[in-house]
Amino acid sequence: MTVRRFEDLEVWKDARVLHRKLWDIAVNTELSKNYALKHQILGSSGSVMDNIAEGFERDGKKEFLNFLFIAKGSLGETRSQVHRMVDAEYISEEKYNELINDCLNLSGKLSHFISYLKNSEYSGLKKR
Repeated sequence: MTVRRFEDLEVWKDARVLHRKLWDIAVNTELSKNYALKHQILGSSGSVMDNIAEGFERDGKKEFLNFLFIAKGSLGETRSQVHRMVDAEYISEEKYNELINDCLNLSGKLSHFISYLKNSEYSGLKKR
């Protein structure tokens, strides 16, 4: 499949699904009353998908890689916040395990995608 838009990227799609899951928790559980943690986890998880999109739209390999690394960092922040959510008993152990697995799987996919891009002929429109 040829990727023509960031919405075609599997890593972006997975980041969107993760953000949706966290959004559902943030508005439908007691987390909705913890303003700081709610906004922090929605911000960091949204940042994962936004940085993938922004990097793609920059049309240069180096910039895209840089934004993918930033997305990976935001994903680590999100995973840490999932630990905080279970510690504060906003989510069940089952939901915690699901979210941690989602984060770890996406992190692995991002790592593989970064490695692929580093070794590919792709240069983007900027040719750098």
